[in-house]
Amino acid sequence: MPWLPRLSHQVVTMNLQFHLLIRIALVALMCLSATITFVLYRSDSQARLLVETAADSLSKQLEFQLLRINSGFGQASPFPDFDLWKQTSSIAGICLHFARPEGSGYNLCNGTKIPSKNWPDLFESVYRTLFKPGMAITRSIMFNNQEYGKLTITPSEEMEIDKAWQNINSLFGLSLITIFAVCVLVYLTVNHTLQPTRKIVEGIGRLELGDLDYRLPPFKLTLWQQIGQAINQLAASQQQLLAERQKLLLKLLNIQDEERRYLARELHDELGQCLAGINAVAASISYVATQQCPSLVDEAGHISRISEHMMATVRGLLSQLRPAEFDELGLAASLNSLVNGWNSSSAGMVRFKLNLIGNCDVLPEALALTLFRVAQESLTNIAKHSTADRASVTLVVHQDSVDLAVKDNGKITTLPSNQGLGIGLLGIQERVSALDGRFSLAIAPPQGLSVEVWLPIAHSMAS
Repeated sequence: MPWLPRLSHQVVTMNLQFHLLIRIALVALMCLSATITFVLYRSDSQARLLVETAADSLSKQLEFQLLRINSGFGQASPFPDFDLWKQTSSIAGICLHFARPEGSGYNLCNGTKIPSKNWPDLFESVYRTLFKPGMAITRSIMFNNQEYGKLTITPSEEMEIDKAWQNINSLFGLSLITIFAVCVLVYLTVNHTLQPTRKIVEGIGRLELGDLDYRLPPFKLTLWQQIGQAINQLAASQQQLLAERQKLLLKLLNIQDEERRYLARELHDELGQCLAGINAVAASISYVATQQCPSLVDEAGHISRISEHMMATVRGLLSQLRPAEFDELGLAASLNSLVNGWNSSSAGMVRFKLNLIGNCDVLPEALALTLFRVAQESLTNIAKHSTADRASVTLVVHQDSVDLAVKDNGKITTLPSNQGLGIGLLGIQERVSALDGRFSLAIAPPQGLSVEVWLPIAHSMAS
């Protein structure tokens, strides 16, 4: 069917494109997952670094205040003074707690609340599990080996999660756009690259149907070029092997026909004459025995009947090996004799009919003999195996070819497979193939079997 190669090409292309896109998407998702993990880790590290920087900066400010107080410079506000930190700090979302050794403390927060929650609960749960946001950092405020208090910096969990979610959001959107663009480019590139597969699949389909003369055109891509060359070389090799096989088969068939001709001539000339002589001797014995020894008359008649039976058997063998009229009168007379013989032997149970169109005398001997063998084997199968009561043999001779069709009206409704063909039909199929012809079986409407053969006359003449 003409749409099968195209469908196969589409299936191959779609499969390759689908697998490539799936793999690229999987790799892209893996890379995206790794990138998201890195971004989250980086976000957490930056949050911790900011808190540590704030803790170190504030600790140094407090130690500097102690240095001024102990140096006698003094300061306007009592220790600890966080006014400078509130004025200079740009870090939002942290709270500080200063605890004195005697137990008193001081608390201060800088923008730890956010207007609304923009991240999903699942993201918050995963982030809290992996990174532990809001972890506090504590620094001891020391001066002259004396501890004046402990400073604890606590970041806002919500602001840290919100910052991480903003980073992921921007990365996720850009990554999706990138993955989509890559998939589209890969699809278009693969679709363009796989265009030669259509011709390759179509070429393989034609080779499968027996068109070994077909050759794939050259391709630009090196890989397709190598595949095309390999398929063309395979087709050429198969064509050469088929040609050699046909020549060998035709030679074997010619040798077989010569052997059959020789056997037929020997049976006719030697065994036939011997049987005729035996029959004449038996008649002579019967004549003499009638006058001199009547008891031998029955024995002589028995010998005569045996010789006549053997003579009939030899005639049947001669007909199977090579009809006597084939060499003398040709194909048309042989087919007429064959059909008349089956009409006589079937006793009216099957009516055989012959239709000849064209001049059979122009056919080469090898082709004419093949046509006779096809008709002979087909009529034998009809008589032995079919339930038909009518059968026809139609031979049409054209200028450059010949058609033969043998049809019956038996009850067969399904064609036999190649494994179900008999030895005779397989031999006919090989003989037709050797002459570069076509052999086919079909259902003859409404039922029955039709054996059809087409043979080129020019090829048979060349052979």
